[in-house]
Amino acid sequence: MDWAGWALFGLVATSALTAVMIAAQLAGLTRLDLPLVLGTLVTDDPDRARVAGFFIHLLVGQGFALGYAATFALLDRATWWLGMLLGVLHVAVALTVLLPLLPGVHPRMASHRAGPSSAAALEPPGLLALNYGLQTPAVAVVAHLVYGAALGLLLQAR
Repeated sequence: MDWAGWALFGLVATSALTAVMIAAQLAGLTRLDLPLVLGTLVTDDPDRARVAGFFIHLLVGQGFALGYAATFALLDRATWWLGMLLGVLHVAVALTVLLPLLPGVHPRMASHRAGPSSAAALEPPGLLALNYGLQTPAVAVVAHLVYGAALGLLLQAR
């Protein structure tokens, strides 16, 4: 396994995923601002949160890229379509497990169970992140397909 390639390609793929999500938000397809959601874990200032959240997302993306690379190594092949299949699994876990659990640990996110509080600045994503718009799951799927395809293509070339 080319660990330098994994690290570089993980940054490229995560940046591509983040760009798709931000472009979709700017186009009005979703209200999910992932850098803001992640960054408000550590600060309540929205501008600082977006910067911190971008770097948190890059770090988390590196962890997922390691998982993709390990899977490619176990299968002894990396392809764009295998990367996209992993992207489907990745986004399924993100939309059905990770985002719905976020209100339980996020200090600035309201919870369906506990309701809004004076400290809550963010709405909970809900199942499939539908609270951020009906097109949010589709946007997330496309972004993760791009992520997986990028990793598959880049690691295939190594």
